[in-house]
Amino acid sequence: MLDNGTLQVVPLGGLGEIGKNMTAVRQRSGMMLVDAGMAFPDEEMPGIDLVLPDFTYLREHADELKGIVLTHGHEDHVGSLPYVLREFQVPVYATRLTLGLVRSKLQEFGIKNADLREVQAGQRISLASFGVEFVGVNHSIPDAVAVAIRTEAGLIVFSGDYKIDLTPIEGEPMDLARFAALGKEGVLAYFGDSTNSERPGYVPSEKVVGDTLNQVFEDAGGRIIVASFASHIHRIQQVIEAAKEHDRLVGVTGRSMIRNVQIARDLGYLDLPDNMMVDQRDVNKVPDDDIAVLTTGSQGEPMAGLSRIAAGTHRTIEVGSEDTVVISAHPIPGNERGVSRTINGLMKKGADVHYSPVSNVHVSGHAAQEEQKLVLSLLKPRYLVPVHGEFRHMRHHANTGVALGIPEENIFILENGGCLEFHGGEARRVKNVAAGMFLVDGGGLADTSTAVMRERQQLSEDGMFIVVARIDAQSGQLLGTPDVISRGFVAPQGANGLVEDSIGVVTTTLQRTGSRNITDWGALKNEIRRDLSSFLSNRTRKRPIILPLIVEV
Repeated sequence: MLDNGTLQVVPLGGLGEIGKNMTAVRQRSGMMLVDAGMAFPDEEMPGIDLVLPDFTYLREHADELKGIVLTHGHEDHVGSLPYVLREFQVPVYATRLTLGLVRSKLQEFGIKNADLREVQAGQRISLASFGVEFVGVNHSIPDAVAVAIRTEAGLIVFSGDYKIDLTPIEGEPMDLARFAALGKEGVLAYFGDSTNSERPGYVPSEKVVGDTLNQVFEDAGGRIIVASFASHIHRIQQVIEAAKEHDRLVGVTGRSMIRNVQIARDLGYLDLPDNMMVDQRDVNKVPDDDIAVLTTGSQGEPMAGLSRIAAGTHRTIEVGSEDTVVISAHPIPGNERGVSRTINGLMKKGADVHYSPVSNVHVSGHAAQEEQKLVLSLLKPRYLVPVHGEFRHMRHHANTGVALGIPEENIFILENGGCLEFHGGEARRVKNVAAGMFLVDGGGLADTSTAVMRERQQLSEDGMFIVVARIDAQSGQLLGTPDVISRGFVAPQGANGLVEDSIGVVTTTLQRTGSRNITDWGALKNEIRRDLSSFLSNRTRKRPIILPLIVEV
């Protein structure tokens, strides 16, 4: 139990990485979460579907968790919510569109009784003696907010994802006046978005993309296919506006794109009349110069719509030399190879492909350096904690803070699990908490042990050797020549007699163990594994997984 006046802030995800944003804020009266996001697996996680923050710290303080506040509806801020709510029945506070996207996600998981509470920018709520205020910001999705939290130790502010857009596509510009008022009140600590901290100047307005899209629609003679994040409602609306301007119908494909477009239409965040919409099954029935298609796959995800179009495996859409494709997103770090593969595939089929930075078809939703300076100048925080970014992003954000006069000792670059404690206006690091990752494999939380992932990586890199030996059940003697099957290691006929030589190694091992009358099949398998592994390593410098199978006769 914490002392009165003591506050602990513990990032459980989102630091030193892009994604799985989740931060615990804890004081004597209880604990709340800011966001509950997820990340996508990298190439070193074969077979994994999603990556979630480690919930161990939440489980250890389950009786203290009183609620969750969400800054906006992107997956890296809400994606782990279904898994959290399976274990913790607490209220969730979010703006209207964010809740609409969350509600649909929870329905997919069969969660029907979640306590979802709608808030709006400018509103204040009380949550376990925390005073929580939602402040309107601009981002690449409507209804994004920053969160100001009044605690026993002082006022802390989480920016969420933001940019300063004075001509937003929808809603009001970022509420800079409220940020200034918070600064006058006195901000103890600011936890600020660092994603674009390496970028000087300002991020252009979303309207810049609208001008580019209009030009693309003007020049295109055939079908237009636009790939974007399914949650980028502003970008989707601009595609719709360009389609209206150039008398094109709009088709929507990709499961998440179809779902989010419908949600945004139902809630009034998208203006897409029924008479403009074309069912994805009927896209090919519309003349090419009369339709624009919205799809997923802007990050090169193998099973997403645009990737399947590029690979020629999409059920209804086949791209050709008359088509124009717009990839209206920038690759998330780690996705560059998939995006490049998609672009190459589309170009090989003759399509005219527009993508960033070759064309101005995307602007970031994250503040650049001058915007970060403005927010820091308004808030005047005593302590700065860069969040939401890789280490280099957080380091550059810290440098910006130093340039504005924040003492170096008042800037904390934390890692996931790093616990920052505030008391009496002072801040200090305390002992780290558990903050690894949970892996989702086949819809459920997977075994996160390194052994499982190491085996999968080993299979992907070095393959497998299967040994089948027939053994006399009584004497342990080898009966006949063992079979060795190679998968993902060498060709069936063997490389330079490797398979045949492997059979000789296994035969020698079994003859040796047979002479000792070993009938403990576990021990026998270990000896086969050891001898064959040593042989293959010396011969090939590789260590495939070796699976001995003993058939008792």
